[in-house]
Amino acid sequence: MDEQEIIRKSLDHIFKGIDTLREAFNKRQFTVDGRLVGDLGEIIAELNYDVILYPKSKPFYDGESSDGKKIQIKATFQDELTFGKVPEYYLGFKLFRDGRYEEIYNGPGMPIFDRYNHRKNIGVKLLRFPNSELRELASNVPIENRIKKRH
Repeated sequence: MDEQEIIRKSLDHIFKGIDTLREAFNKRQFTVDGRLVGDLGEIIAELNYDVILYPKSKPFYDGESSDGKKIQIKATFQDELTFGKVPEYYLGFKLFRDGRYEEIYNGPGMPIFDRYNHRKNIGVKLLRFPNSELRELASNVPIENRIKKRH
Protein backbone atom coordinates (compact mmCIF):
# COMPACT_ATOMS: atom_id res chain seq x y z
CA MET A 1 0.00 0.00 0.00
CA ASP A 2 1.49 3.37 -1.01
CA GLU A 3 1.54 6.51 1.17
CA GLN A 4 -1.45 8.17 -0.53
CA GLU A 5 -3.56 5.03 -0.03
CA ILE A 6 -2.57 4.92 3.66
CA ILE A 7 -3.71 8.55 4.03
CA ARG A 8 -7.01 7.87 2.22
CA LYS A 9 -7.89 4.79 4.29
CA SER A 10 -6.90 6.47 7.56
CA LEU A 11 -9.05 9.52 6.82
CA ASP A 12 -12.03 7.27 6.04
CA HIS A 13 -11.72 5.64 9.49
CA ILE A 14 -11.34 8.99 11.27
CA PHE A 15 -14.41 10.51 9.62
CA LYS A 16 -16.53 7.43 10.39
CA GLY A 17 -15.64 7.90 14.06
CA ILE A 18 -16.48 11.60 13.94
CA ASP A 19 -19.84 10.83 12.31
CA THR A 20 -20.62 8.44 15.18
CA LEU A 21 -19.73 11.09 17.77
CA ARG A 22 -21.87 13.71 16.02
CA GLU A 23 -24.86 11.35 16.00
CA ALA A 24 -24.45 10.55 19.69
CA PHE A 25 -23.60 14.05 20.90
CA ASN A 26 -25.31 16.47 18.53
CA LYS A 27 -24.48 19.58 20.59
CA ARG A 28 -20.89 19.50 19.28
CA GLN A 29 -19.36 19.41 15.80
CA PHE A 30 -16.24 17.34 16.63
CA THR A 31 -14.16 19.09 13.98
CA VAL A 32 -10.87 17.41 13.23
CA ASP A 33 -8.89 20.62 12.80
CA GLY A 34 -6.13 20.69 15.36
CA ARG A 35 -2.90 18.78 15.79
CA LEU A 36 -4.19 15.86 13.73
CA VAL A 37 -4.84 18.10 10.75
CA GLY A 38 -1.52 19.89 11.14
CA ASP A 39 0.35 16.61 11.15
CA LEU A 40 -1.48 15.49 8.00
CA GLY A 41 -0.57 18.75 6.27
CA GLU A 42 3.09 18.33 7.19
CA ILE A 43 3.18 14.78 5.82
CA ILE A 44 1.49 15.90 2.59
CA ALA A 45 4.07 18.69 2.24
CA GLU A 46 6.96 16.31 2.75
CA LEU A 47 5.57 13.74 0.29
CA ASN A 48 4.72 16.22 -2.45
CA TYR A 49 7.07 19.21 -2.04
CA ASP A 50 10.75 19.94 -1.48
CA VAL A 51 10.20 19.86 2.27
CA ILE A 52 12.28 18.15 4.90
CA LEU A 53 10.32 18.05 8.16
CA TYR A 54 12.16 18.77 11.38
CA PRO A 55 12.31 15.68 13.61
CA LYS A 56 10.83 17.75 16.46
CA SER A 57 8.68 20.82 16.21
CA LYS A 58 10.54 24.12 16.27
CA PRO A 59 8.89 27.41 17.13
CA PHE A 60 7.09 28.79 14.05
CA TYR A 61 8.61 26.34 11.52
CA ASP A 62 7.80 22.76 10.59
CA GLY A 63 10.63 22.11 8.14
CA GLU A 64 12.76 23.51 5.39
CA SER A 65 13.50 23.09 1.73
CA SER A 66 16.67 21.46 0.42
CA ASP A 67 18.10 24.95 -0.18
CA GLY A 68 17.43 26.04 3.41
CA LYS A 69 14.15 27.97 3.17
CA LYS A 70 12.34 27.76 6.52
CA ILE A 71 8.71 26.70 6.03
CA GLN A 72 5.60 26.96 8.15
CA ILE A 73 2.95 24.46 7.06
CA LYS A 74 -0.75 24.91 7.78
CA ALA A 75 -3.69 22.71 6.85
CA THR A 76 -7.44 22.77 7.34
CA PHE A 77 -10.63 21.00 6.33
CA GLN A 78 -12.42 24.35 6.59
CA ASP A 79 -12.51 27.47 4.41
CA GLU A 80 -9.91 29.43 6.40
CA LEU A 81 -6.25 28.91 7.21
CA THR A 82 -4.44 30.24 10.27
CA PHE A 83 -1.51 32.63 10.16
CA GLY A 84 0.53 33.81 13.13
CA LYS A 85 4.06 35.13 13.28
CA VAL A 86 5.32 36.02 9.79
CA PRO A 87 7.24 33.00 8.49
CA GLU A 88 9.96 33.03 5.85
CA TYR A 89 7.79 30.68 3.73
CA TYR A 90 4.20 29.60 4.21
CA LEU A 91 2.64 26.51 2.67
CA GLY A 92 -1.11 26.19 3.27
CA PHE A 93 -3.44 23.36 2.24
CA LYS A 94 -7.13 22.63 2.27
CA LEU A 95 -7.66 18.93 2.93
CA PHE A 96 -10.60 16.89 1.75
CA ARG A 97 -12.30 13.91 3.30
CA ASP A 98 -11.25 11.58 0.47
CA GLY A 99 -7.53 12.29 1.02
CA ARG A 100 -7.14 14.91 -1.70
CA TYR A 101 -5.64 18.29 -0.93
CA GLU A 102 -5.58 21.71 -2.55
CA GLU A 103 -2.63 24.04 -2.33
CA ILE A 104 -4.05 27.36 -1.10
CA TYR A 105 -0.84 29.35 -0.61
CA ASN A 106 2.79 28.61 -1.44
CA GLY A 107 5.33 31.36 -1.01
CA PRO A 108 6.92 33.91 1.29
CA GLY A 109 4.92 34.86 4.37
CA MET A 110 5.41 38.60 3.98
CA PRO A 111 2.73 39.11 1.26
CA ILE A 112 0.13 37.68 3.66
CA PHE A 113 1.28 40.06 6.38
CA ASP A 114 1.26 42.99 3.95
CA ARG A 115 -2.28 42.16 2.78
CA TYR A 116 -3.66 42.00 6.32
CA ASN A 117 -1.44 44.52 8.15
CA HIS A 118 -4.57 46.46 9.10
CA ARG A 119 -5.78 43.54 11.24
CA LYS A 120 -5.23 43.85 14.95
CA ASN A 121 -2.58 41.38 16.21
CA ILE A 122 -1.38 40.39 12.72
CA GLY A 123 2.03 38.78 13.12
CA VAL A 124 1.47 38.42 16.87
CA LYS A 125 -1.49 36.09 17.40
CA LEU A 126 -2.81 33.19 15.36
CA LEU A 127 -5.53 34.63 13.10
CA ARG A 128 -7.77 33.04 10.46
CA PHE A 129 -7.93 34.17 6.83
CA PRO A 130 -10.24 33.01 4.04
CA ASN A 131 -8.79 30.43 1.67
CA SER A 132 -10.26 32.36 -1.25
CA GLU A 133 -8.22 35.46 -0.39
CA LEU A 134 -5.05 33.49 0.32
CA ARG A 135 -5.49 31.65 -3.00
CA GLU A 136 -5.75 35.02 -4.76
CA LEU A 137 -2.58 36.27 -3.02
CA ALA A 138 -0.79 33.08 -4.04
CA SER A 139 -1.62 33.69 -7.69
CA ASN A 140 0.74 36.67 -7.57
CA VAL A 141 3.69 34.73 -6.14
CA PRO A 142 6.27 34.13 -8.89
CA ILE A 143 7.09 30.45 -9.48
CA GLU A 144 10.70 31.00 -8.37
CA ASN A 145 9.42 32.19 -4.96
CA ARG A 146 7.44 29.00 -4.28
CA ILE A 147 8.44 25.77 -2.61
CA LYS A 148 9.04 23.34 -5.45
CA LYS A 149 6.88 20.27 -5.94
CA ARG A 150 8.42 16.82 -6.10
CA HIS A 151 8.06 14.96 -9.40
